[in-house]
Amino acid sequence: MKAIVKDRPAYFSAFFKEFFNVDVLLGDRISNDAIQASWNVAVGASAKGTLDCVPSWLTDFRDDLPRIDVPTLIIHGDSDRILPLESTAARLPKLIKNSQLVVIPGGPHAINWTHADQVNPVLLDFLQQK
Repeated sequence: MKAIVKDRPAYFSAFFKEFFNVDVLLGDRISNDAIQASWNVAVGASAKGTLDCVPSWLTDFRDDLPRIDVPTLIIHGDSDRILPLESTAARLPKLIKNSQLVVIPGGPHAINWTHADQVNPVLLDFLQQK
């Protein structure tokens, strides 16, 4: 939160580097233009809302997960620096009945952007099964 208060645009620049794993994927799976577009949206958001949402990141929903009673697809990148696979998605199949975990190799947090070629077929296959 201190980084957001100190310099919100700089915070977003640093955040998106980790969100997209820019050091690894820039030029191959993400462009500077796409990162800039995400940054533009982020800085256009409410400054107060940006700051106020941070405590919500610590909300623990584990007690709610067993109540999910519909088929559930979990897609997660194994290179997610924001929410690492081992700490998050890898634990979910034991907590959500009738769930399926698909791990995208090399995928950062933003796998829907950087790895759409792998995510979309998994989504379509899941939807066709149900």
